[in-house]
Amino acid sequence: MYYVYILKCRDKTLYTGSTNDLENRLKAHNTGKGAKYTRGRGPVEIVYQETCPDKSTALKREAKIKRYSREKKLDLIRSQHGQ
Repeated sequence: MYYVYILKCRDKTLYTGSTNDLENRLKAHNTGKGAKYTRGRGPVEIVYQETCPDKSTALKREAKIKRYSREKKLDLIRSQHGQ
């Protein structure tokens, strides 16, 4: 199982990524060992996640979400939280 996720950084920016271990990936982001983008922007929190059956599907979905505007990403987050 793979996950596509969106993080909200301390500076309110959004970061999209994918992983097969969401808990460890979040720890990596929060300890400065995750993506270069999130270093110095922590702590980060997961505000959206979805599952994918395999790595290929997750990477394609991640790429698609990364092309979304900030507002469309926020809509995706709100839709998951029922807001």
